[in-house]
Amino acid sequence: MPGLLIIAHAPLASALKTVATHTYPDCAQTLEVLDVAPDMPLERIEALAAELLARVRNPQALILTDVFGATPCNVAQRLAAMAEAGQVRVVTGLNVPMLWRVLCYRHEPLDAVVARAVAGATQGVMQVSISRPQNQATQPGPHDSSQRHHQQ
Repeated sequence: MPGLLIIAHAPLASALKTVATHTYPDCAQTLEVLDVAPDMPLERIEALAAELLARVRNPQALILTDVFGATPCNVAQRLAAMAEAGQVRVVTGLNVPMLWRVLCYRHEPLDAVVARAVAGATQGVMQVSISRPQNQATQPGPHDSSQRHHQQ
């Protein structure tokens, strides 16, 4: 079972850990998070991320980040590049459906978990149709006393 590391802009990583442990309380042993503060030096971020990754690797790990091209993702990519080929994977664009999919299928092989993460993220994003109940016409029933028939 691959370990899981979330690296995201503060306080998103900690908030997602709270969501994760609320839904999957037993995931706490294989999940670490790093909140990247705006004033954090890059060297400190990389050192903390490497330490957290070492804790969760078993020997594989998945790193989830919030935004492609931002510091959390760049750090994750460097960590994955330093690891043995295929042992550490990175997926960015983190959202709650992605996280829940990863946790639900965390006992599968790393490649399968990565595929499920991407599917969970994309399937969890959709436009929701909004209807306003107060504007909906009501259909009176056969015994509705408020219904009046008038002929003109």
